[in-house]
Amino acid sequence: MRIVFALGGSVVCPNDIDEEYISRFSQFALSIARKNTIGIVVGGGKRARDAIKRARLQGSNEVECDYAGIEASRENARRLAEAMGIEEPIPETLREAKQVLETEGIVIMGGTEPGHSTDTVAILLGEYINADMVLKVSDVDGVYDKDPQKFGDAKRYDVLPLSKLEKISLSLSQRAGKYELLDVMAIKILRRSSIKLIVLNGHDLDNLRHAIEGKPFIGTTIQSP
Repeated sequence: MRIVFALGGSVVCPNDIDEEYISRFSQFALSIARKNTIGIVVGGGKRARDAIKRARLQGSNEVECDYAGIEASRENARRLAEAMGIEEPIPETLREAKQVLETEGIVIMGGTEPGHSTDTVAILLGEYINADMVLKVSDVDGVYDKDPQKFGDAKRYDVLPLSKLEKISLSLSQRAGKYELLDVMAIKILRRSSIKLIVLNGHDLDNLRHAIEGKPFIGTTIQSP
């Protein structure tokens, strides 16, 4: 199979680089790569939020803030690549990423262009390489009807229509560093490609494996048109 991970900054860099998690995930990803072709798009996390905050304090516009976040995500990607023993430079475009993937069977990257999240990059990469699935990996075990960190009665969707996900996403901020679920472009790419997207918690690697292997798992499957 061809699998793309949208590896969220919330698990890679929640406050600082989580070396223990990177070590665990790198071993997991290498095991998955033995039988599959995989792409990993790494988010910026707190490193990106801090970089964007500094840029705003200096009077930067949203495009400049996006570039600050993109570089932070690439730094996180470099750290993961290092842990996995991958020496190739971090691709900065989807074309570069696809070339690496076709020759090496695995690629790690961060952001690409301003105006969208690393989740969008992962979904675009998934479309570009005809991936079987994209796994959006964060510190939350799926999509909820409201913020589960604020509301104890929040309910997780096992399956969620793309149209409903779009309504939820449009109600959230689209500013640099504030793509809280999926940004608008990610929704558009999902709609045109009908690629399979699963949202789940990245800390439970056994659960991740179950999702990949088609076994029962905890998370949300986005039902495309």
